[in-house]
Amino acid sequence: MKLDKPVPGGPCWTELGTDDLTAAKRFYEELFGWRTVTDPREDAGGYTMAHLGDAPVAALTPLYQEGQPVAWNVSFAVADADEAAQRVAEAGGTVLVGPTDVFDVGRFAVALDPTGAAFQLWQARTFPGAGLFNAPGALGWVELLTRAPERAESFYTTVFGWSVNSSAHYTQWGIDGADFGGMTTMDDKFPPEVPTHWLPYFAVADVDISAATAAGAGGTVLMEPTSVLHGPRIAVLRDPQGAVFGVYLAGDEG
Repeated sequence: MKLDKPVPGGPCWTELGTDDLTAAKRFYEELFGWRTVTDPREDAGGYTMAHLGDAPVAALTPLYQEGQPVAWNVSFAVADADEAAQRVAEAGGTVLVGPTDVFDVGRFAVALDPTGAAFQLWQARTFPGAGLFNAPGALGWVELLTRAPERAESFYTTVFGWSVNSSAHYTQWGIDGADFGGMTTMDDKFPPEVPTHWLPYFAVADVDISAATAAGAGGTVLMEPTSVLHGPRIAVLRDPQGAVFGVYLAGDEG
């Protein structure tokens, strides 16, 4: 992405909700070299922060609600979570959780867009979000996969004011033209049971090695390493518990 820090409207954080926190920590530590630290406070519910060096880059959490899927979630920075949640509802989305305070670190809400994709709103207080983007092991791109791209475009440009850079092959989202993510239309190649969702992509030094490492650690390669025309080399992977994410060659951002 062309962003190197959290900015209003842009992706600021990504969290994995998993049914086996210990196994997930082991998998991602091996794959990305993360150092993970679990918050010891009972009220934190096992929230685990992943770091590269001293920089926080992602989080891993237990499943907090009945029926919550094992999945990666993407958070977008907002100045006021309550105001943003109201914009979500007015634009046709659904607020599932919140807005809710998280200790002194910020205020968040969980929402669905009108096409069914879940995402989070984050109003920072002491914690702005990821301390590193685009470096190997860090978040570098977010992609919406949806069956209703026109409705999604209308919703997100209304709620966040994103700029849109469209070609015949791909739509990219940006903040004042600084692209940070994209949108893929889910066609017949996607099984009907696969829901609309946001997919985080992490930068890696070598996509092929990362895909092989993930497979060797019990994950699955859903899309083999591929060089995108006029784009980066990418792969789509699934961790042993079922969460899907992408990797791309660091240095080929947006």
